[in-house]
Parts: sequence; C-alpha cells; structure tokens
Amino acid sequence: MLRAYKYRIYPTDEQKVLFAKTFGCCRFVYNWALNLRIETYRSDKRTVPYKEIQDCMVNELKAEHDWLKEVNSQSLLYSLRNLDTAYTNFFRNTRAVGFPKFKSRKSRQSFLCPQHCRVDFERGTITIPKAKDIPAVLHRKFRGAVKTVTVSMTPAGRYFASVLVDTSIQELQAAEPQEKTTVGIDLGVKSLVVCSDGRTFENTKNLQRSLHRLAMLQKRLSRKQKGSANRDKARVKIARLQEHISNCRKDNLHKITHTLTHDSQVRTICMEDLNVKGMQRNHHLARSVVDASFGMFLTMLEYKCRWYGVNLIKIDRFAPSSKTCGKCGHIYKGLKLSERSWTCPECGTHHDRDFNAACNIKEFGLKALPTERGKVKPVDCPLLDDRPRVLKSNGRMKQEKRGLLQSEAHAYRRG
Repeated sequence: MLRAYKYRIYPTDEQKVLFAKTFGCCRFVYNWALNLRIETYRSDKRTVPYKEIQDCMVNELKAEHDWLKEVNSQSLLYSLRNLDTAYTNFFRNTRAVGFPKFKSRKSRQSFLCPQHCRVDFERGTITIPKAKDIPAVLHRKFRGAVKTVTVSMTPAGRYFASVLVDTSIQELQAAEPQEKTTVGIDLGVKSLVVCSDGRTFENTKNLQRSLHRLAMLQKRLSRKQKGSANRDKARVKIARLQEHISNCRKDNLHKITHTLTHDSQVRTICMEDLNVKGMQRNHHLARSVVDASFGMFLTMLEYKCRWYGVNLIKIDRFAPSSKTCGKCGHIYKGLKLSERSWTCPECGTHHDRDFNAACNIKEFGLKALPTERGKVKPVDCPLLDDRPRVLKSNGRMKQEKRGLLQSEAHAYRRG
C-alpha cells in the first residue's frame, strides 16, 4: 500500500536558491503548456496530446530558455503530467472539478522528484537530484521503497518534503455490518460530530478564535507600502497565523477520525453524503462551515476506514434525518435550523436535534446497505412511503394507516 510521510526540512542557503529556481521553472513550464493548449483549441479546435507537448518542451522550449537546464528535468516533465491529469479530471466531471488555472508565485510552491531519492534516518537527511543531504526532522520511520519526493514551500516560507513510500502494509478486510457494531454520526457546526452511542466531539472553532488577531494583522498589512520589506514581513505574519489555524484544525480532525476508526466496538460508520460546496453558498453559514472543514473530515474518514477495515455507509443527503422522530417515525416538516431540540407532535417525545439525527442516520444506513461491503458508496435512503412494509415499525404503520383514513374521510366529504 502506498503511504505518504510528510517531514519538515531545513535547506541551506544554496539549496534554497536551487529550490527557488525549480519552483519557478516548473511553474513556467506548467503555465506555458496550459497557454499552448488554450491557444491551440481556440485556433485549430483540437486538443494537444501530452506527447506533443513533451516533445515541444524538450526540443524547442529548452533551446530558447537555457535556464531550464539548471534544474531537474524529471520535475519539469511531471509538471506537464500534472497538467494532463488536471485536464482529465476536468473533462471527467466538469461540475466537481474546475478548469485548470495558471499557477501564481504568491501561492504554495512545489515540485516532484520521481527518481534517485533517498531518506537517511541515521543522519536525518533527505537526498533528491541536485540537492544532497537536506536536513530534515524525520519524526516517523517507515519501511519500504521510496517512490517519489515532493518538495513544497508554504506562503510562510517553511519547507516540507512529502515522501511517497510503497510499504508492505495491507488494507484490512471489512467485516459484515452488524447493528451492535454500527454507529451513526451527524456533523454540525456547534458540535462537530455527534454519535448515536452518545459520544460528542466538540468543534474547536480555530478560525473564530483567531479572527481578531487576523483582522489586526491584515489591517497592518494594508497600511504598508507595496513592494517594501515591511510589507513582506507583515504578509509572512499573516501566513504564519493562517498556517497555525490550519494545523490546529487538522490536528483536531485527525484525533476524531482516529478515535472513530480505532474503536474495537465500531466496525461500521453511517453518515450523510453532504453537499459541502452547496452549504458554503449560504453566506450566513459559509464561514462556520469552512472553519469546521466538513470536506477534510470526510476525506480523512474515508481513507482511514479503508485502511483499518471499517465499513463506511453514506445515506442520501436529502433523507430527513433531523426531522424524523426516532420513536414513532413522524416527519416534523416545520423544524427550523435554529431549533436545537424539538418535541414530536404525534407521540410527545422530546428530541435533541443532533442526537436524534445520528440515531436516524444509523437506522437508515442499516436498512439500505450497499451491495459491496467495505467500500465508500452513497446509498439511496428509503423514505417512509418507499420502505418495504417488513422494515416499518408498528408506530409507522399506524401513522400510515391514520393518513389513509384521513384521506378517505376527506374524499367522502367532498363526494
């Protein structure tokens, strides 16, 4: 199984110059190839294949610009491969993936080395082509063959190396879902994760706690003269604060997902298939949704469930998990988002909104299992009228019978 290990590196001044050249060359080649594809399609109405772009870069572009020969040629080729992958992903799903954009020198910089990379744990160094013995903090050891090394620099000026390793670790086989080892989770802004077994994981709200400090630093940046050294220092302070917020958020999400996937009593997790992009369009909740980072939580939970043999079942995002009474099955359509608890008008049961939603998600997931076990697959959740009669409780049968009798009575009065 392929796994990535990310380490902080401290390159020397000479190595920093080499990295800066490689960042710029890879960015230049990527933007040149993207512009070539766009202009060729506008003029000739055809898509330039990868092989043609590669030959043009090796034979023509390098001859025009000699400074491209100062960096690793394999990194330049992988910039073209990254562009080709971006085009493939765009045409595969144009709604989920946007059109490739030009790279900027102000954003995160990176380049990939596919060959001749080595990690020395005894000396604490990483070696890549044209840069030997880069000092690194190797806090985690691994066993396996090094495939690639990706060197990146954050806007705060910190360098990292992501090592992709082909390990001998095998993914665990997922067992058959059972009710006793299944838990339903509901994601929210107030409490990040609420489980059907009663556990609650709070939302740390890292961005909310740092908004005052962030606004003050941004105000100072706006008053600095453009192009000055003081403006660059102010920009670095903002980048470091934003990086600190991101690191705190990732740390909390890693702890929560690790707890859920390493619980011996939980072998199946049921959750909603959330439309995170749609939730971010609500200007009242956009900042809170971004701060909670639902998309990152889903990504972490998916690959950790795949690693450790945990079934992950996604129910339909339109299933009324919060509005359905977990006792009698009544759907309270008048439930507002501001109501954190409500009382069922049919049976009088008082519900906590998030805990009731987590219990209903568990029920929906168990009664609408996917055909393939152990794989992440959205499942259509059967609603009240679509569910087979065998799966309906007595309370829900009475509710349906009562609705049929009322409709017959209205028809009789009209007739």
